[in-house]
Amino acid sequence: MAKRIKIFDTTLRDGEQSPGCSMNLSEKIKMAKQLERLKVDVIEAGFAAASKGDFESVSQIAKNISECRVASLARALKKDIDFAWDAVKGAKHPRIHTFIATSPVHMKYKLRMSEEQVLERAVEMVKYAKRYCEDIEFSAEDATRSDVKFLSRLFEEVIKAGATVLNIPDTVGYTTPDEYYRLISSIRENVNGIDRVDISVHCHDDLGMAVANTLAAARAGATQLECTVNGIGERAGNAALEEIVMALQTRKDIFEMECKVDTTQIMKSSSLLSAITGVKVQPNKAIVGANAFAHESGIHQHGMLQEKSTYEIMTPESVGLKENMMVLGKHSGRHAFENRLKEMGYELSAEELQTAFEKFKALADKKKTVYDKDIEALIVDNAYEIPNEYTLERFIINSGNAITATASIALRHESEIMEDVAVGDGPVDAAFNAIEKIAGKSIKLEDYTINSVTQGKDAQGEVIVKVECDGRHYKGKGLSTDIIEASILAYVNCINQITYYDDKFEEKIS
Repeated sequence: MAKRIKIFDTTLRDGEQSPGCSMNLSEKIKMAKQLERLKVDVIEAGFAAASKGDFESVSQIAKNISECRVASLARALKKDIDFAWDAVKGAKHPRIHTFIATSPVHMKYKLRMSEEQVLERAVEMVKYAKRYCEDIEFSAEDATRSDVKFLSRLFEEVIKAGATVLNIPDTVGYTTPDEYYRLISSIRENVNGIDRVDISVHCHDDLGMAVANTLAAARAGATQLECTVNGIGERAGNAALEEIVMALQTRKDIFEMECKVDTTQIMKSSSLLSAITGVKVQPNKAIVGANAFAHESGIHQHGMLQEKSTYEIMTPESVGLKENMMVLGKHSGRHAFENRLKEMGYELSAEELQTAFEKFKALADKKKTVYDKDIEALIVDNAYEIPNEYTLERFIINSGNAITATASIALRHESEIMEDVAVGDGPVDAAFNAIEKIAGKSIKLEDYTINSVTQGKDAQGEVIVKVECDGRHYKGKGLSTDIIEASILAYVNCINQITYYDDKFEEKIS
């Protein structure tokens, strides 16, 4: 009988700590609901004590998720544990995840504590957390650079204190599969009471071995594997959920393990995360990369035509892809569009469907072929709209290498059309300056990214801008076959967010 493995997803906590991957509350809830559809066992929703925003997101996720355990990270400090509990107490299955560093370098230079002090603090805080919650995970930060005898003694004591999960993380991606296998085996053999708790592992990819190390730990007896969608996370990232899960499924003959993850939701989870963060997956990424199931070589194509297993060790359908694509264009009707959405796994309300269909028809007039990724971009773009205080009415750009770029922008605000002109270092800068003049906002542009949604000269351009205004950070997105228009739409989206949250702030004050 296959051994049952639990999947602990930390996309919303460790993953979000990756530079450029921050998410707002609405985006975190949408991602959490997708993780629930993916059927992970545990969602680590955040670090509640880190900020008011983190606390609110953990709290809201806890209230919106019913099928998964919801965890909050907490340092081995009473105030952190208090925050964690207050945030997750609304969950159907709450967990407090507390940690303290155990390696000599961390204890000496970061904590300035001895082994005995660390052990005492760990036991005290597990007991403290246990007063709130039955399910307590304890992590020994930088475990792979810690003394194994000290780890074993520490783990034995925290089990006695009430820990239900022991996490043995490779915090800095230092270990190798053989080393990690031996470490997990040693702890299993030398810690009394270890059979009463889950052994968890959390691996980083600094040396490119996070997934290999995680799988080695599973073979050594780990029962919970911590990971993130697309492998996002601190520095070089975390072990990728999709790679771990598909390795377990594809090589059951080796691992003899199974998890409850619905693998057909993998691509949708990956795409949603990329759309939210604006961080794209490289084409050759295992499982979810654009080329993962693509075949260009004539030899490969010939083999695939004869027997798909010659070059595919898993099917596209198993991760949520469709082999055959129905081509949609300007002559396609609403029924064909709705049917394609259902095939892609989207269920929209009548109002959402109408909005998406109108966007599709407008795009189809500009493009010869509308691809699945075009549709996906439209749906995701539609899902993150906030009330539009400002909408683009028209724009005129004058630019060239012999003149100063000038932009005339007209925005509709309620029933009024507001228009202004500005110059800038190029057409995009001029357009952004004109928008700021209309809205009366002083905005700092922090990041500007252009992506092609699909192939071809008529591909949609996706522009993502990240801005700062009055100490708050915003991310806007625009889609168009005209990259200047996409840039303007992205900036207007930021203006709408700034206006929306300013209004919310004023309501709270009043």
